[in-house]
Amino acid sequence: QVQLEESGGGLVQPGGSLRLSCTASGNIFFSISNMYWFRQVPGKQRELVATITSGSSTNYADSVKGRFTISRDNAKNTVYLQMNSLKPEDTAVYYCNAKEPGRSYWGQGTQVTVSS
Repeated sequence: QVQLEESGGGLVQPGGSLRLSCTASGNIFFSISNMYWFRQVPGKQRELVATITSGSSTNYADSVKGRFTISRDNAKNTVYLQMNSLKPEDTAVYYCNAKEPGRSYWGQGTQVTVSS
């Protein structure tokens, strides 16, 4: 069984920063997994925010380019999302997703609220 545990969410003022973490445990080959951060607001579809491949190539949604940075530490089975210059429209539940060949896993989500 594989578990993904997200942490680091919270309430932050516009312009502030947060760093989300997602740690994988269980029967997963983390180093060969592509890792993703998604976000979702009520009533809307889940949105892909950032991707990091097993080879550490990254990609970002246009809405977060230049503000968010995804990274990974394979020794810790952890992926990070550094979020800077946060805006109210970044408010959402953020989910971690891991994909290894033939399998996909999700975390439970962590709430990020950007408000003054």
